[in-house]
Amino acid sequence: MGVGEFCAYVSMRSAYNFLLSQKEIPYTQLLLDEAIHKKFMDEEVDFKYLAWLEEEYGIPNLWPYLYIDRVIMNGQLVREYPYNRATLSYYEMLQRLQITAREIIKFLDKEKPDFLFISVIGSLGALLLYTIAKKKGIKTFNLDYTRIGNGEIITEDYRTFTWANKLFEKFQRGEVKSSRDKEAREFINEFRKHPAPYVVETGIWAPRPTTRLSQLRYLSPIKIAKIAGWFALFTFRYLIKKERDYTDEIPWYSAWDKLKRKTREIRGFSDFYAIPDFEKDFAYFPLHLEPEIGTLLYAPFFSDQIHLIRQIARSLPIHFILYVKEHPSMVGFRPRKYYAEIAKIPNVKILSPNVSSLKVVEKANILFTIAGTAGWEAVLLEKPVITFGDVFYNILSTVKHSVKIEDLSALTLSQLKNFKPNNEELIHFVSALLEDSVDANLIELWEKEDQGEDERSQGEGLKRLAELIAKKINLKQ
Repeated sequence: MGVGEFCAYVSMRSAYNFLLSQKEIPYTQLLLDEAIHKKFMDEEVDFKYLAWLEEEYGIPNLWPYLYIDRVIMNGQLVREYPYNRATLSYYEMLQRLQITAREIIKFLDKEKPDFLFISVIGSLGALLLYTIAKKKGIKTFNLDYTRIGNGEIITEDYRTFTWANKLFEKFQRGEVKSSRDKEAREFINEFRKHPAPYVVETGIWAPRPTTRLSQLRYLSPIKIAKIAGWFALFTFRYLIKKERDYTDEIPWYSAWDKLKRKTREIRGFSDFYAIPDFEKDFAYFPLHLEPEIGTLLYAPFFSDQIHLIRQIARSLPIHFILYVKEHPSMVGFRPRKYYAEIAKIPNVKILSPNVSSLKVVEKANILFTIAGTAGWEAVLLEKPVITFGDVFYNILSTVKHSVKIEDLSALTLSQLKNFKPNNEELIHFVSALLEDSVDANLIELWEKEDQGEDERSQGEGLKRLAELIAKKINLKQ
């Protein structure tokens, strides 16, 4: 597209080594997060500098940069959820924050990039890079999913869909008519006739076996042999690794965490599950993945889901039940005491992960979510929705965004009494999403190195995505 030079902020050493070895894209500088981490102990905390940093780049203070980082703040990703212990002391956190900010500011001042492209904001460095770049007037472009097929979309602000929203507002005002109006109507009608979940989970977050019998299969000799082989290879690679980083999993801790998870799965959670009664009035709150940016970035003050469930439960009319369902990808990760705390709440019942979430959404009187895709499914099915986080469908008038927990009861009552579906508004919004996105199955490409028969279609998808990025940065009309 005519861009001759690139620079990059790189999270992991494996990616850094790959970028150094490849010859296709010229990088003027690669700034490695793990290399910055190795230097933080030599950094003397300068509180005057931190005060300046907070004044200049605070959101509104500096804590969000630390709390979004699951490794530093919770010890997770290197340890399995629900492990929750900070890997740095308070003073060390300040050292790490300070040196990372210094390096990123120096990096941006030297490189002077025309734009920043970022796909995930999920760490101290990524959030600093994004915020500092925006404050410096550098154009920022985020990659996200439309939750419509394989749609990929570009936005200037991770909280919303910048250009799709502008199109949507034009459609609403009647200034222009969408060329994708018919397609939008067909998508909505088809979804209502045959609701199907939007699934992007891969790898560790893929849906997990939920029955005790399926878990006992791991005790077969073949499975045990495979596990032993995995552990031996994992340990060998770790021991011979020349440079160890703070993001590296330690084999024996990893094995211990997986053993505890497997023990929980074999014991099971079925004694907590209730059979849903769809003939009575009820609200629905699907639990979110943890740790994930849905709670860490989009709604950091609502990340304690048990506390939030308590507040939702007490906001409901007295005869309502609140159904809570585990995310299929989290089965086995949460300890039994987590569900026990939820089960203590009088008007709350826990549903099995095997219950169809879409079936619950279809029958629910109202849905609550932090920033989940279930909320989007509820919107498509003309259900009242209350969100607690920054999510793309908050722009719709039928969706209410709760920012003050003390007002939740009144907001809930208003949604239950006054909710009216707005199908034309929804058609305009879906039309805007379709017009401002491209079909590119990035998840499949990310996960599968050998595309086989899909190689051509994946290449075409990537080309469409590249052209969309080029259009947003004015390289192509």
